Amino acid sequence: MARIFITGSSDGLGLMAGQLLAEQGHSVVLHARNEARAEDVRAALPQAEAVLIGDLSTLAAMHDVAQQANASGRFDAVIHNVGLGYREPRRVETSDGLSQLWAVNVLAPYVLTALMQRPERLIYLSSGMHSGGDDSLNDLQWANRRWNGSQAYSDTKLHDLLLTFGVARRWPTVRSNAVSPGWVKTRMGGAGAPDDLSQGHLTQVWLAVSDDPAALETGEYFYHQRPIKVLPAAHDHALQDRLLDICREVSGVALD
Repeated sequence: MARIFITGSSDGLGLMAGQLLAEQGHSVVLHARNEARAEDVRAALPQAEAVLIGDLSTLAAMHDVAQQANASGRFDAVIHNVGLGYREPRRVETSDGLSQLWAVNVLAPYVLTALMQRPERLIYLSSGMHSGGDDSLNDLQWANRRWNGSQAYSDTKLHDLLLTFGVARRWPTVRSNAVSPGWVKTRMGGAGAPDDLSQGHLTQVWLAVSDDPAALETGEYFYHQRPIKVLPAAHDHALQDRLLDICREVSGVALD
């Protein structure tokens, strides 16, 4: 039996992954933004070991959730599912002066990765929209650009791949992989999403617990349990290191 922590798991794909893992007999710790959502997820999955609470748009909450996670014990796998979508109508600034979209989608997975006890497996949620991401790594907070929610989201999904592959290089004993769940009908994806929702959480679960040789790889990007191509820039070691350096400078947290 494995022990898995899933961020952003009060509904959608995160909750679906938790439900499947629990059905398989694994111990699951979920995460919700606030107490009200935590109550909902406890009702939806009462067999969950625990629900950690914290709004991962702020650095203080990132630290707090990492502390809660560490206090509960080491995890075998962490699924970084938390995220905001591409339909954000405007740039929202966090109390730390950051773009909320970037803080949740990129900085939170980075800070949790750096602060939590290292698991055996790390799974990050990316998207096919990463291929439209800006690989310049300029103006990540959209302070000088005219806001474009779709572009900002695509950028963060490229950053998530840079994070995934950068961690895989720096931590060779940890399996670090990314997933495209497809464009599915969740609260984020919207009612018009064409992909199969029933498939959207399966690859994350497979990477978290399977002994299939393909699931034991590291530094890969998967869609429906198959490795797929990524924007070539995602494999650029200098870009990976630059993003990790930016995250360190912004957060004050180093990835050893």
